[in-house]
Amino acid sequence: MTTKRVKTLHALGTRINLTVFGELDDSALDAAATLINREEDRLTVNRAQSEVMAVNHAAGTAAVAVSSATYGLIRQAAAASREGFGFNALIGPLVKLWKIGFTGANVPSDLAIAARLALSDPDGVVLDDAAHTVRLAHPGMELDLGGIAKGFIADQIRALWGAYGVAAGIIDLGGNLLFVGDSPRRTDGKWVIGVQDPSKSRHTDLGCTVLPACSAVTSGIYERFLVKDGKKYHHLMDPRTGYPLQTELAGVTVFTKDSIQGELEAKRLFFAGGPVPDWNDDPTHFGAVFAYQDGHTEVVGTTITK
Repeated sequence: MTTKRVKTLHALGTRINLTVFGELDDSALDAAATLINREEDRLTVNRAQSEVMAVNHAAGTAAVAVSSATYGLIRQAAAASREGFGFNALIGPLVKLWKIGFTGANVPSDLAIAARLALSDPDGVVLDDAAHTVRLAHPGMELDLGGIAKGFIADQIRALWGAYGVAAGIIDLGGNLLFVGDSPRRTDGKWVIGVQDPSKSRHTDLGCTVLPACSAVTSGIYERFLVKDGKKYHHLMDPRTGYPLQTELAGVTVFTKDSIQGELEAKRLFFAGGPVPDWNDDPTHFGAVFAYQDGHTEVVGTTITK
């Protein structure tokens, strides 16, 4: 059996597990941990100071220069937000209004929701490609890259491990998975990947799929919610309405070539409410599993075994 080395840490607001196979020391693991902490320092909105928070603090007043990597990620997030498929990196003020999953969770008034929706318009992100500056057009706007940051960082770790010559590994950023190289546990090199059961506690799978190295990302509504006057409100906000998304889905897991791609595609399919025609025609899309609130499951592009 190929040797396995594991490093566990807490960062990005979650538990992270990094695994490499066939390595004789922890150098690749330690380098990945350093990368994670560096990226968190630059991208977090959970501290007073970071590159993204500097942009937020200057909302409505000034453009802020950021590093090339941060600028590239903000540019990608803004472009995806403008597509209107559900992902919105400006949704923070609305999420903070509802507070679902946090102390003070409530159902806001329509007037308050409308005011926060106005601050969630991705057209309010003004970018200067030459100067690498970012300006938020209106006071109160907030940029939050949490919806794609894990994928961005996972893809960076994969590239870093490539430079270290890592032949096989698993990057687990709080359940966002990226498999690297060929699995040492199967002669065909494929990985056995569990799919979260949205009706059960975390790490309880509804089944497994077998795929080549890929990313596995899940979007769902099963972890944070508010019950008010007998009605259940989940945490996934619809940027078109300002209310929790109305859907029959409980969760969607997508398998894609890159992890940042998985972050976006999981949200695209979740907001679509089910399989999208021609989605699996893209060779970088390896499959998707749709788990519905009534307990049934649909699978596209792969197979699931219990």
